[in-house]
Amino acid sequence: MNRYANLRGKALLFLLFLWFIWFVNFTIRIIFAPILPLIEDEFAVSHSQATGIFLFLSVGYSIAMIVSGLLSGRLGYKKSITFSLLFLSAVVFLILMVHEFLFLYLFAFMLGFFVGLYLPAAITLITEYYSEKDWGKAIAIHDTGASSAVFAAPFIALFLLHFLPWRWIFTVFSCICMVCAIVFSFASIEVKITNPPKAVFSGLIAIKSLWIMSVIWIFVSAANIGIYSITPLYLTKELQLSIGYANAILGLSRLGAIVVAIVCGFLIDRLNLRRMMFLVMIITSFLTVSMGVVSANYIGIVLFLQAFFVTAFFPVGLVAIARTFTREMRSLATGIINAISMAVGGGLIPYFLGISGDTVSFRLGITILGVFVGLASILVFHLKELEQGNVKCNINQSKIS
Repeated sequence: MNRYANLRGKALLFLLFLWFIWFVNFTIRIIFAPILPLIEDEFAVSHSQATGIFLFLSVGYSIAMIVSGLLSGRLGYKKSITFSLLFLSAVVFLILMVHEFLFLYLFAFMLGFFVGLYLPAAITLITEYYSEKDWGKAIAIHDTGASSAVFAAPFIALFLLHFLPWRWIFTVFSCICMVCAIVFSFASIEVKITNPPKAVFSGLIAIKSLWIMSVIWIFVSAANIGIYSITPLYLTKELQLSIGYANAILGLSRLGAIVVAIVCGFLIDRLNLRRMMFLVMIITSFLTVSMGVVSANYIGIVLFLQAFFVTAFFPVGLVAIARTFTREMRSLATGIINAISMAVGGGLIPYFLGISGDTVSFRLGITILGVFVGLASILVFHLKELEQGNVKCNINQSKIS
C-alpha cells in the first residue's frame, strides 16, 4: 500500500479516528479507578480486594497483547481491531448485570483482554500507513488518546454518575465501541505481514533489549497507570477528601499530560531518545517519592507535575520500540513489552499498593515505588540499538529479516 506522504487531510483525519478509538479503549480500561471508592463501599471489600480488579484487568490486557502481537499480522490488523471493538462492546454491556463482587474480577479480565488486542495492531498500522519521518508525530498524537482518557475519565465518571448508576457507565461505552467498530471497518485498509510468527517470536525473545525495555516499562507504567488506579482510594480513604474533590484533582492533574505528549512528538525526531527517556524517568522518580511524603494541601500540585513528566515517557518509549525492532517484530515486541509492563506495573504493583494501604499506608508504597523508578532509569543506557538514534535492528534481528 502507498503510505501517506504527510499528516494532512485524509491522513490526519484517519489518525484522529485511531486516536478516538484509543481514547475510548483506554477510558474503559481505567474507568474503574474514579468509581472504585463506590464499588468498595457497595460490596464492602478491602483496599486490596478492590485494587485486585486492576490485577485481573492487567492480566487479561497482557495476554491479549501477546496474542495480538503473534496473530494480528496473519489475521490482518484491520480485522484484529474490528473484532476487539465488537467483543469489547459485548463484555462492557454485560457488566450491567454484575451483582457479586467476584464476577467483577471475571469481567475485568475479559475487558482487559479485548482492550489489549488494540495497541500492538494500531502501532504497526500507523507505521504502515505513515512514512518513517512522521512516525514520531503520528505515534505521539495517537498516544495522547491515552493521556486524554486519563484526564477525562474522572470527569466522565462524575458527569454520568449524576444521571446513572455506576454500572450504566459501561453501557454507554458499549454503544460507543459498537459504532467505532462499524466505522473503522469501512474507513481502514487491511494490512498483513506474512512472516511466520513462531520464527519471529524465537528470534525476538533472544534480544536483550526486549527484556531491558520491559523492566523499564514496568516501573514507568506503575508510576503512571498504577498510581492513577489507587489515587482515588488514597485521597478519599487516607487523606479524607470527598470523592468529587478527589476525582477533580485526579482529572485536572492529567491536563498537562496531554500537552507534553504532543510536544514530545515534535521533539522525538530531533533529540536523543535515550537521554529523553532517562531524564523523564529521573524526574518522575523524584515526583513519585514526593507524592508519598507531601501533605494533602500540596498533593494536587505534585500529582500534576508527576503526571506531566511520566506521560512524556510513552510516546518516546513507543518510538524507541519502533526503531529498535524490525517491521516483522514490531507488533509482537510492542505486545510483549506492554503485556509485561501492564501485568506487573498496571496490575500487580497497584495490588501491592492496596496491601500497603491496608497494612501500613498508601504513602509508604508510593514512596518505595518512586525509588524503584529511579533505579530502573539506569537501564536506559543499556539499550544499545538506540546509540545512533535511528538504528533499527541488531545482528540477531537481521538474520530474520
